[in-house]
Amino acid sequence: MITVYTKDNCPMCDATKRFLTKRGADFEAVPATQEHIDGFVAEGFQQMPIVEANGTKWSGYRPDLLAGALA
Repeated sequence: MITVYTKDNCPMCDATKRFLTKRGADFEAVPATQEHIDGFVAEGFQQMPIVEANGTKWSGYRPDLLAGALA
């Protein structure tokens, strides 16, 4: 399962969801709360979306990592 933490008006969030949708991926888009964001910042992440897949987590639109998660 892939989880995508998103926020409003985020082009990289939209691109990530579009990438996954085009490939028929099973994913959950979760609107990030301030609590989520505070936790992500504490982990060192500085941009959205935050993607969790196959036990790993990354930030931003990363088609290379998304494709790997779907393989």
